Amino acid sequence: MEWGEGMRRRNDRHDVIRDIIRTERITTQRALVESLRGRGYDCTQATVSRDIKDLNVRKVEGGVYALVEDIHLTHMVHDLVDEVKRTGNLALVKSSTGTASGVAAALDATELPGVMGSIAGDDTILVICEDEESAEKFVTIIEGLLPEEVPEDEEFGEEE
Repeated sequence: MEWGEGMRRRNDRHDVIRDIIRTERITTQRALVESLRGRGYDCTQATVSRDIKDLNVRKVEGGVYALVEDIHLTHMVHDLVDEVKRTGNLALVKSSTGTASGVAAALDATELPGVMGSIAGDDTILVICEDEESAEKFVTIIEGLLPEEVPEDEEFGEEE
């Protein structure tokens, strides 16, 4: 096996690990090894341990593995994004004044599947996705990170 081929396999495995961590509730290296095997990657726990270190994976509340860039994006979206809309393969993210470039950088760092890149203004981010399906998935992910709206009558503890 050539060096380049080994690097490609490692990069492919890293992409699969990112997907597994984002879509499954993984709490142990053993569970990650098993999930990788289910996707056709036969690797040892030692390899997965190195991959976890390379990908900067951390355990969060509940002992679940998460990617650091996803943790950062979660905080950024929750605290700074007001809304997200989609048309075709484009998504528009509205954020607090002066925060769009930081939110866009967090979006780009996560390397979400189907997202080609973003362009930020002062309070608006244009996200370019590969296709309409990718844009819809992107919007769903971002909407899932937004804080839940509190009905006005509950906002100040008023009772009916």
